[in-house]
Amino acid sequence: MKVHEYQAKEILRRYGVPTPRGVVVDNPDAARQAAKELGGRVVVKAQIHAGGRGKGGGVKLAKDADEAADLTKKMLGMTLVTHQTGPEGRVVHKVLIEEALNIDKELYLAVTLDRASGMNVVMASSQGGMDIEEVAAHDPTAIHREPVDSVLGVQPFQARQIAYALGLTGDAFKKCVDFVQKLMRAYVEMDASLAEINPLLITKEGNVLALDCKMNFDDNALFRHKDVVEMRDLHEEDPLEVESSKFGLNYIKLDGNVGCMVNGAGLAMATMDIVKLAGGEPANFLDVGGGASAEQVKNAFRIILSDKNVKAILINIFGGIMRGDRIAEGVVSASREVGLPVPVVVRLEGTNVELGKQILKDSGLPLITADGMWDAATKVVAAAQQQPS
Repeated sequence: MKVHEYQAKEILRRYGVPTPRGVVVDNPDAARQAAKELGGRVVVKAQIHAGGRGKGGGVKLAKDADEAADLTKKMLGMTLVTHQTGPEGRVVHKVLIEEALNIDKELYLAVTLDRASGMNVVMASSQGGMDIEEVAAHDPTAIHREPVDSVLGVQPFQARQIAYALGLTGDAFKKCVDFVQKLMRAYVEMDASLAEINPLLITKEGNVLALDCKMNFDDNALFRHKDVVEMRDLHEEDPLEVESSKFGLNYIKLDGNVGCMVNGAGLAMATMDIVKLAGGEPANFLDVGGGASAEQVKNAFRIILSDKNVKAILINIFGGIMRGDRIAEGVVSASREVGLPVPVVVRLEGTNVELGKQILKDSGLPLITADGMWDAATKVVAAAQQQPS
């Protein structure tokens, strides 16, 4: 789960992590009042779940309260397109009015999970305020990585190494050491999967602040953080992904035209790969899970068909915990309820597979059966290509 910048900063402040003063608003009058309270000269920042807002016109400096109100009026309701939103962009519903500071240095600092080592890692670079992906691609040595033991946590000497790597001295050095330790505590205690500060700001007065902040959270730990759940902004999520979450389905919308319904994340990934290998483009990732009911299968079918780009559907089920006959019942029920506007290819293997195939055969529906994944992939790609665009 993701949250907005202003929400991430609220969390950081609980742990004593310094951030600029700011007020989130949803109308120009509130922006004008907030700017006055913050001293007049402020930064107006569009709040969407994506980076690159500055390049897209979503971060502007206002010299006074009236200009802050004018910029807010222009930003609210605009579709902000960045390299992380895709061409469809995101609609701006709120803006953050934040005090303007005297910038000396812009650095980069982040905490995330290194899956290769199974440890959290702090990443730091003196090249902040820009796309860190470009820095990593062109000069990997510019990023300092500090693995953190999950039991011991970040140690003082490690925080000092990070401050050294950022080239800091004096008071800024000491404040950075404290900043790193508090950020790490916030990351661990909030069950975050990412805490990215870009830029980490060093002011001309020697203060160290999180000028921007992105935080992502482990969905499996949200039951411990009701306050974070309340921060969820459905405007920032794909409507079909929101709908699928209501039924316990793992759905991610993609750009292709072959809908995929699979049980198990690994098999779902393999299914998308083989669709690509057969010359097609997956329209989604959809894992119905190991023990889905016929009702869940029906909802999954309906969600896939809600994507107007889908020209054919591949149902690829390996029955272990999930029985083949249950899947077949769900497919038949869904097909009769919503109809079959596009071709549907079904590949069943595993528990009760023969019973499942018999249910499909006796249904009288024009379902295309397949033997093996390659047969299924070639059939569904061919079916999708034959549909009118």
